[in-house]
Amino acid sequence: MGEHNHVNLHVSKFEAPAKLKTLSFALIAIGLLTFVVGLMKNQERLWTSYLVAFFFFSAMGVSGLFWIAINNVSKAGWSVSIRRYAEATTAFIPGILVGGLILLVGFKHLYPWANAETVAGNAVIAAKTGYLNTGFFVVRLFIFAVGCMLFKYVMVGNSLKQDQTGDANLTNKNVSPAVGFLVFFALAFSFFSVDLLMSLLPTWYSTIFGIYTFSGMFQAGMAFLAIVVVLMKRHGYVKGYVTEEHQHDVVKYLKGFSIFWAYIAFSQFMLIWYANLPEETEYYIMRAQGGWMGVSMALLIFRFVVPFLALLPRGAKRNDNHVLLVSALVLVMQYVDIYWMVYPNFFDGHVTFGFWEIGIFAGFAGIFLLTIMSFWSKHSLVPLKDPRLHEAINHHVAY
Repeated sequence: MGEHNHVNLHVSKFEAPAKLKTLSFALIAIGLLTFVVGLMKNQERLWTSYLVAFFFFSAMGVSGLFWIAINNVSKAGWSVSIRRYAEATTAFIPGILVGGLILLVGFKHLYPWANAETVAGNAVIAAKTGYLNTGFFVVRLFIFAVGCMLFKYVMVGNSLKQDQTGDANLTNKNVSPAVGFLVFFALAFSFFSVDLLMSLLPTWYSTIFGIYTFSGMFQAGMAFLAIVVVLMKRHGYVKGYVTEEHQHDVVKYLKGFSIFWAYIAFSQFMLIWYANLPEETEYYIMRAQGGWMGVSMALLIFRFVVPFLALLPRGAKRNDNHVLLVSALVLVMQYVDIYWMVYPNFFDGHVTFGFWEIGIFAGFAGIFLLTIMSFWSKHSLVPLKDPRLHEAINHHVAY
């Protein structure tokens, strides 16, 4: 089946375009400048914008690792030819450790429980100090960052080693660490989300907060993967290895997680609204006042309704420009979502966005771009010696 596909197989070496490299360095420079000026002029805005951008790109890096893990566990063959795109995003993972250490500098500007006076004056926060204390926070952050780095080192390392040795056993060797990573990730990413985002309002809690941030993380990760698949295909880097069939399936993931995100978001909101307990409702009351109500509605419409309807038809999943547009929208809404989780805790009733947020995000985006381009330029864009590659080449979507 599909043997005729094999005639035009070709992988080009990836050379990072000079313009993209220049753009990356320019973005990093903007980020550094914003950071330095922020330290001197406006620490509050600096650290809130830093937290949003840091969480956004940490989630992007980890979503690549999660994607690799689920494909290893399920022994999927169809995705082999696009695996390198997900592996490239994992190149940002060491940035979680570095970025996390920098975050500790602005710790007291962000977290009320990090200030002894606040804790002393609030019995609810004081009761949570067994978990919410600086030492334990640092330990959890370190475990998450280093754990992800180790799993990346093993799984991506085996994949790259196979390019050199051609050892088919390396594919099977990745199953165990992939299972281990999924167990580790379920707990560690939940802690990461609770620590960085939920504890900004330490009097509030949600038992499904980790799943909420995970659903958004993976939806955004699939949007990024879809963009890369379209661009690689369009620029002819991987002729015959990556087709609209692969694009179709990645976009199915994207659509599926748009629904899953909405389901979890609704579950979290509905249960809190229905129970109407003061310690739970404060979170949503903050986000229903002033300009925040508009942001809350925008999330519902542009993170769920629009992507869901726009990606329903089969043809829509195969239309390059359409996929690029919807994926870009999802990535913007992922930023808005994290912003919506952070900012109302500091700027009650009024939406604040400007120079600080754009500048810090630009810096992280530059680093992210540079790490993935560096990864692609060092390694083959397709794992040519993977024993399941023939499944990817002959992949056809049935529905």
